[in-house]
Amino acid sequence: MAYKPFSQACENNKEPILQVIRQFFNTPAIVWEIGSGTGQHACYFAGQLPHIVWQPTDREENIPGIRLWCDDACLDNLKPPLPLDITQAMWPCSRIDALFTANTLHIMSWHQVEVLFDRLAEKLNPGAIICIYGPFNYHGLYTSHSNASFDLWLKDRDALSGIRDFEAVNALASSKGIGLIDDVAMPANNRLLVMHKKDT
Repeated sequence: MAYKPFSQACENNKEPILQVIRQFFNTPAIVWEIGSGTGQHACYFAGQLPHIVWQPTDREENIPGIRLWCDDACLDNLKPPLPLDITQAMWPCSRIDALFTANTLHIMSWHQVEVLFDRLAEKLNPGAIICIYGPFNYHGLYTSHSNASFDLWLKDRDALSGIRDFEAVNALASSKGIGLIDDVAMPANNRLLVMHKKDT
């Protein structure tokens, strides 16, 4: 039997994230969430943004836990979670109106980050908003001692993971026709990058 997972970090950051994304997810759209994790963000944001339809996704092994959160939330604008590995050739969608992802880029390898942006270039509708939350380095430097320690922990766990350089992510996005709108400082030494798929 699946157990209902819980992340204290999600509880801590859901309200600060909401205050930013509600400014950009301000018209009716289907928001695809990449790497929904426990499902807490999906349920909270769907509840707070009734004009948005929220589509949680994650790897197959995380779907049962997300489903428990979604079932308890019982929201009309919250879709059942879909299994999605960003490296799979076929995604379970044709086009994407808007996208949210939190604490994923530093878990992926850099190759997987590149694949993610390749897929977004294919799937995002022109003008689509992309919100990416998590820690980033700037000019190759950590923004805090805690981020430096976190990066060591990540790399000890998986040598291909690690906190990404903002400049590298922004350059990769730009090469795929995705432009930066804002880079918002968040609590606990995190950032929220707001991007959009360019019209041309």
